[in-house]
Amino acid sequence: MSGVLSAGMGEVVPELTAELVADGAVPLDPVISPDGRWVTYVVTTMGVKERRVSALWVVPADASSPPRRLTPGTAWAGGPRWAPDSDSLLFGSGGQLYRIGVQGGDAEVLATWPGGIRGYLPLAGRLVAVVAAGEPGEEDERGKGGRGDALVWGEHRPGSRLWLLDLGSRDLQVVGGLGDRHVVEVAQRPDGGPLAVISWDCPEDEPGAFTARLHVVDPRTGTAEDLGRVGLGARSPAWWSAGGGWHLAYLAVTPPGPVGGLAVFDVTVAASGAAGVHRNVTAGMSVCPAGLVQVAGGAPLALFADGLDTALYRLDPGTRRFRRVSVWEGRVDSLTVSSSGEVIAARVSTACRPEDVHAGPVGGQLARLSDTRPELRGIRWGTQERLSYQAPDGLALDALVILPAGRSRRDGPFPLITLVHGGPDDRYADEFMLGWWPSGQWLATAGYAVFLPNPRGGTGHGHEFAAMVAGAVGTDEWTDILAGIDLLIADGVADPGRLGIGGWSHGGFMAAWAVGQTGRFKAALMGAGISDWGMQVGVGELGTLEAGLGGSCGWEGPGPHRHDELSPISYASKIRTPVLMLHGQDDTNVPVGQAMYFRRALCRFGVEHELVVYPREGHLIVERDHQIDVLRRTRAWFGRWLTDPAVDRL
Repeated sequence: MSGVLSAGMGEVVPELTAELVADGAVPLDPVISPDGRWVTYVVTTMGVKERRVSALWVVPADASSPPRRLTPGTAWAGGPRWAPDSDSLLFGSGGQLYRIGVQGGDAEVLATWPGGIRGYLPLAGRLVAVVAAGEPGEEDERGKGGRGDALVWGEHRPGSRLWLLDLGSRDLQVVGGLGDRHVVEVAQRPDGGPLAVISWDCPEDEPGAFTARLHVVDPRTGTAEDLGRVGLGARSPAWWSAGGGWHLAYLAVTPPGPVGGLAVFDVTVAASGAAGVHRNVTAGMSVCPAGLVQVAGGAPLALFADGLDTALYRLDPGTRRFRRVSVWEGRVDSLTVSSSGEVIAARVSTACRPEDVHAGPVGGQLARLSDTRPELRGIRWGTQERLSYQAPDGLALDALVILPAGRSRRDGPFPLITLVHGGPDDRYADEFMLGWWPSGQWLATAGYAVFLPNPRGGTGHGHEFAAMVAGAVGTDEWTDILAGIDLLIADGVADPGRLGIGGWSHGGFMAAWAVGQTGRFKAALMGAGISDWGMQVGVGELGTLEAGLGGSCGWEGPGPHRHDELSPISYASKIRTPVLMLHGQDDTNVPVGQAMYFRRALCRFGVEHELVVYPREGHLIVERDHQIDVLRRTRAWFGRWLTDPAVDRL
């Protein structure tokens, strides 16, 4: 490809190619230094060539000078964590833990775990908490062949233990008070006191994630106090103090679960005796928590999904409720805060700018610190609009619409592709829509209008909105989407004879569901989607969670079961729409058998289709060449079926 397109009148604009998307730089994991002066972050590429590589960068939080690269970018360097003095930071690479100064120089190896280091946290003094499996320097010999490679479920994956590394002596000591529980996450009390630890019974997602508990660990003695069971997906423990006592807040799925988005819980940590009640401090809020961070000098801060935007809230120590501090347009994530709580950093993306690292005062304007995608400037993008409408039952909904690049509503109607988000507990924020998956701007720059709905079941509108799909996926959620499509047809944006639908993960399920419910779509794309909820309970990573969506497990007794009513495979005989199926061969979240089952049904009923399986790929496609194939194949598939309005339904 030439890389440029003529726009007329002598103007030449860059062409958006699949290579440009897959080779794009991505900023990850920004972390602000405790003193608030520096921000470090990781930069990698969207697509992986031979192996995943990245570089650490550092930049003044006040943007007084440009970013500096700390590591060469020839290997993976990730998970940066600042030392308490803000003069150096730790990072992981290839099973080793490193330390490097803020001014750069040679990185120092602190510890090596051949089995990999899962996490680490510099503590007060000279200690580092390290979460890793096995002994340092010990390599697991299982799986190398011979008689010792039999896998006993629940025993073949060693759980991660909590270790304390002394940076002075380099001595390592395992924390014995947690027994053989699998350690997930650690946070130290801001005064240098005990550690908050979230653990599981075992390292497997199912049932491990459903057995999470919260502990307080004394790093001096290794003793642990159990604060009780915590909910599914528990993470981000954050200490805070009030009235001379200490509390722990954390994120977990809203009870009774497992469907309904996240909530923030808070528990009083007693000096002695039993722990307090775990209280949901976000109950009744019309927004959804998406991130929680500890503040050494005060109560925790949290990011909330707020419709198409993102809001910053602070926990009020008196009422133990969150109060809004500020709202930003688009998506803000990966929040990090200085010890004083006065300066924050995060990743920010708006409708017209890809994600970059920003920083600034709490409640103030955030300044952009990184510039990871300058090559995208000058490309003619589709205009992204906000859309508010109502479902047939009156529920208020929001969505985004992207018009074809260089076109306005006056030029419509256009071929319309509806892209359904994943989760379903995810959302479309008003952010820059470009990625390897079926993404809005990739299709808008090819001449399509794109509809990005936020149906019930997603985040951004509170727990009740998110929980509406429990045992009911594909029902009212589907009519929410149809109502938006009908509105765009009535407004002259969408051509009713040239409609397409697609998505990845839960979006892939919705695409498969759609073509079994209606013949209105000319083409569909099912990316890593579920065709049978009963199968998903048996082979997915979180079977019980899937049962919460599909409505049953299959072991309740002879069917038919609720999940049969909600599975696209049950409606395969009605499908006439051509379907493109894309799936990673090693996907353990939604195993590839889901696509193979759907393909067999489409073969049986003579439906035009393609199934593309990507070797070595999991639920997300990471290899550069595979991402390029997804991008090109997506455009080609919709181009084949939506270009000619005279094409009749098969």
